[in-house]
Amino acid sequence: MTKAAEPLIRAEGLYYTYVGGTREPVAALRGIDLCLFAGEYVAVIGANGSGKSTLLRHFNALLLPTSGQVWVHDWNTRETAHLRSIRSTVGMVFQVPDAQIVASTVEEDVAFGPENLGVPHDELRERVREALDCVGLSGLERRASHLLSAGQKQRLAIASALAMRPRCILFDEATALLDPLGRSQVLSAIQALCRQGLTVVAVTHNMLEAAQAERVIVLHEGQIAVQGDPRSVFSQETLLLELGLDIPPPAQMAHALARRMPALSTLPMTVSELVEAVACSLTPHGCFPQGSSAR
Repeated sequence: MTKAAEPLIRAEGLYYTYVGGTREPVAALRGIDLCLFAGEYVAVIGANGSGKSTLLRHFNALLLPTSGQVWVHDWNTRETAHLRSIRSTVGMVFQVPDAQIVASTVEEDVAFGPENLGVPHDELRERVREALDCVGLSGLERRASHLLSAGQKQRLAIASALAMRPRCILFDEATALLDPLGRSQVLSAIQALCRQGLTVVAVTHNMLEAAQAERVIVLHEGQIAVQGDPRSVFSQETLLLELGLDIPPPAQMAHALARRMPALSTLPMTVSELVEAVACSLTPHGCFPQGSSAR
């Protein structure tokens, strides 16, 4: 996907310090310079306390820099006059969906945000329909929100953000509390958003999820330790281990197998890539015969 020349979100010299009560101030972000472009899928990873969620909250002005600047388009997040435009452009989905559900039915919850912006009735119905279609909740419009499964509630939170017609959605550990089925459903919804050209920024502790992104940003003690495409980032296993992180399980297995299979030179990010890499290393010519597949 071709990215726009101008960044959608830009942080320059971003510092943030938590100050409260009698505790010593805590420097959560220390000099972040970062650009996020339209249509990107970016994963943010790091050990606990590295500043991931704090960084995310600066992208839609839930937090304001202690020093430095954050822009969304040409809007500086410090300028309160632009707050509504910033929040409409950059939506957010949190770890616990119940904290974001505000209405008694699915349809009412998705309609809540745009209705409060004064969106006309016909357009409002269209927004609700499109948002529910995108996350696979069509047909559940009249379902009571509290009767949804955890995965469905998280997809409802995504639909509610989508109804605002944002250009970017932030996910703060959105799959952390879900079972495998719920996690798969939410990840499918995220991938659908990417195909539609939305910018997606996801904080996650799941390295397999991070490997699906186009770019991975690793935070350590409030600074960017390394960033790049998943394969280049996760190839730095020693560095990541020093930072308290793992690499995706398929890559871990490939490293273990490489000790006995020197021909296994590819670093796989997914299970299917691992299967293909192993199969290729075992064939006489190092690749599949024409027409065959590891899948």
